[in-house]
Amino acid sequence: MTRTADATAVSTVERPAPRRYRTAVVAVVGVALLVGFAVVHVGQGSAGIGLSRLLSLATGHADPDALAVLAGSRLPRLTAGLVTGLALGLSGALVQGATRNPLAAPDTLGVNAGGYLAVSLCTVSGIRLGILPSAAVAFAGGLAAAGLVQLLVSRGPMAPGRILLAGTAIAMAGSSAATVVLILNAQRAQGLFFWGNGSLLETGLSRPLLTGLIVLCGALLAPLLARPLDLLSLGDETAEAMGLRVGRIRLFAFGLAVLFSAASVALTGPIGFVGLVAPVVVRLFGVRRHAALLPLAALYGAVFVLGADVVARALLSASGTGDYEIPAGVVTALVGGPVFVYLARRVPTGDADTGAAVTVAAPGSRSRYGLIVVAGVVVLAGTVLVGLGLGDVHLGPGQLVRAVFGQADQLANGIVAFRAPRIVAAAAAGILLAGAGVAIQSVVRNPLAEPSLLGVTGGSSIGAVALITLVPTAPRWGIPAAALVGGVLALGLVMLLATGRRTAPLDPTRVVLIGIGVAAATAALVQVLSLRAQLQLAAALTWLAGSTYARSAGDLTWFAVPLVVLVGLVLVSRTLDLLGLGDDLPRSLGLPVGRTRLLVLLAGAVLAAGTAAVVGTVGFVGLVAPHLARRIVGPSHRRLLPVAALLGAVLVVAADAAGRWVLAPNEIPVGIVTALVGAPYLIWLLRRQKARADGA
Repeated sequence: MTRTADATAVSTVERPAPRRYRTAVVAVVGVALLVGFAVVHVGQGSAGIGLSRLLSLATGHADPDALAVLAGSRLPRLTAGLVTGLALGLSGALVQGATRNPLAAPDTLGVNAGGYLAVSLCTVSGIRLGILPSAAVAFAGGLAAAGLVQLLVSRGPMAPGRILLAGTAIAMAGSSAATVVLILNAQRAQGLFFWGNGSLLETGLSRPLLTGLIVLCGALLAPLLARPLDLLSLGDETAEAMGLRVGRIRLFAFGLAVLFSAASVALTGPIGFVGLVAPVVVRLFGVRRHAALLPLAALYGAVFVLGADVVARALLSASGTGDYEIPAGVVTALVGGPVFVYLARRVPTGDADTGAAVTVAAPGSRSRYGLIVVAGVVVLAGTVLVGLGLGDVHLGPGQLVRAVFGQADQLANGIVAFRAPRIVAAAAAGILLAGAGVAIQSVVRNPLAEPSLLGVTGGSSIGAVALITLVPTAPRWGIPAAALVGGVLALGLVMLLATGRRTAPLDPTRVVLIGIGVAAATAALVQVLSLRAQLQLAAALTWLAGSTYARSAGDLTWFAVPLVVLVGLVLVSRTLDLLGLGDDLPRSLGLPVGRTRLLVLLAGAVLAAGTAAVVGTVGFVGLVAPHLARRIVGPSHRRLLPVAALLGAVLVVAADAAGRWVLAPNEIPVGIVTALVGAPYLIWLLRRQKARADGA
């Protein structure tokens, strides 16, 4: 499908060629684990019917209740887990073989998200789909997502890290759009929520068996790719010299992988990281050749999915919250996120010495900069006025102006008084998130580094939800404080994992990849904590999506400390300029690089986590605003920070107004609107960087 760089990290997880018996041992261990998990899985459930009663059916004992539970719930769920695991394990092995990248998988390349969005749109539109039409729709969505990734990384060699960034951008765009669909359909929200996180809940055998037939037909074709994928592991040039048509083989492998992914999405929703973990585990056992790797990856994929569902149901039983179910996909993300981080620390990206490219403009005159700032203030003021007037009750221009000065009727004055704090919160959030993006990017030297991509917002969510769960009587101020601590700790963890050896140069792409893995794990943990705390589903979704709804003047006080930190960053802007030059030059000028990086990152974490404490998860502002500001005023942080702050404020205030206006009286959380804008912008930015690299 796309030519990838010959030096990839697949070899980093492979051990020397095993003895012939090792493959058999790996297979026997996998079968034993699968049988063990299957037995435990069948015995779990909330109906009060244990494994002993089910086993009694095999001895001819008549137990109508046990038979009904086994046929109506336990066997369908077990079959769904087996089919999904087999499909995702095969899909991941094919994708990794085609790209020679151990981080590649249907979910990390956006295929699952594309299929999920396509099926969600059909469901919301009222179209009733059977399993075959659902699989066809998911296949079309997954194929479209794979095509977009191909568009971003086509033409010429591409390092594994860049491919994954492109897949992450596509996945975020699809997931954001699907979240909008979920929020706008409250009546079906609970079912879509669980399905969207990968649930094995089934009420009959027809769907799993029919999906299994699709997977079986595809699996019969997979062995045809075993030898070609072995040749691809030697590199594109070597494979072509041996007569292999690399483009066709890669296209065939990706098409078959999308088919497997689509079948699993149609059956159980997008279950993440199975296609990543299963092939990696098999390789760690020393199995390299795809003739054995493909079936063993399918086997261990089934083991992973069933094991995850066993753990999820055990957690549910231990918590005593019988009204809720933890989706199996949440548990796979809790395991897969750390595995992704482990692999991201080893994958070569090619950016450690040079840093990622940053698009900048030539610095202009002081008068031009002044005009830009004035224009930004005027645009922000206009956006604030528009935001005050939009909503389920619209205010005309004249009525709005009178209400601002308190001279309108009581209704208009009340509406403006109610909306004003949320508008101020949106503006402050945009300012702080833009400042956080600038600070983090100055250290990481990557324009794609953004608080939500580096796990900061996820860490903040964990802090807030953990406090709600563990200390339900905590004071109201404790939630923002816990969110602040969680965000700072999450970013510290990402940088600790990314830096490794002190003498090693900072790799900007690796930092983002590790951040993506940490963010995935934190998101899964937040969902577990939310369900354990029995939070209302609609309220939890809205908070996690980022919302300014019903913010009061008291909430705005939490912005005070982050705003002071932002002013401090402006005062040390020349130091930020030096950090962008790498390590050697700043150190030769007497700058303590390590300590300065730590302080700047801490400042960025305070800005992002402080914002999340008030308005929840709002992503992509820290990516879009700094990038646009660099294109306007250049790289000097003395000018960059104020302009980025203005652009961030405009973006969040406009997103908040659009979320209240587009589907009034329904409201789209501001975090979803910024994601719908920011994810395509990230896609465009990746494409632009690729075009610039090709031109060079």
